[in-house]
Amino acid sequence: MTRDDIRDEILDILGDIAPDEDLSDLKDDQSFREQMELDSMDFLDIVMELRKRYRVQIPEDDYVELASMNSTVNYLEPLMKDTVKA
Repeated sequence: MTRDDIRDEILDILGDIAPDEDLSDLKDDQSFREQMELDSMDFLDIVMELRKRYRVQIPEDDYVELASMNSTVNYLEPLMKDTVKA
C-alpha cells in the first residue's frame, strides 16, 4: 500500500469509530486527540480494526506511534508496504 492508501484506510477506520466527526479538516501533523474526541477505547478500536482488516500486529508499547496521521502512516508504511488494498 502507498502512503495515500494507508491514510485513506485510517480515515475510513476513524470514520467508523467516530461517525459524527468531520474528518475533512483533519491536520496530518496534529494529534488525533487534539482534533477529535477520542478516548483510549477509541485508540484500541483503531488497533483492533487494523488487526482485523490487515492482520497488522501493533504492540501496546507502540500505541504512542498512532498519535497523529503522519506518525500513524510513518509507523504503518513498512508494515503494510506489501499489503494489497481491497
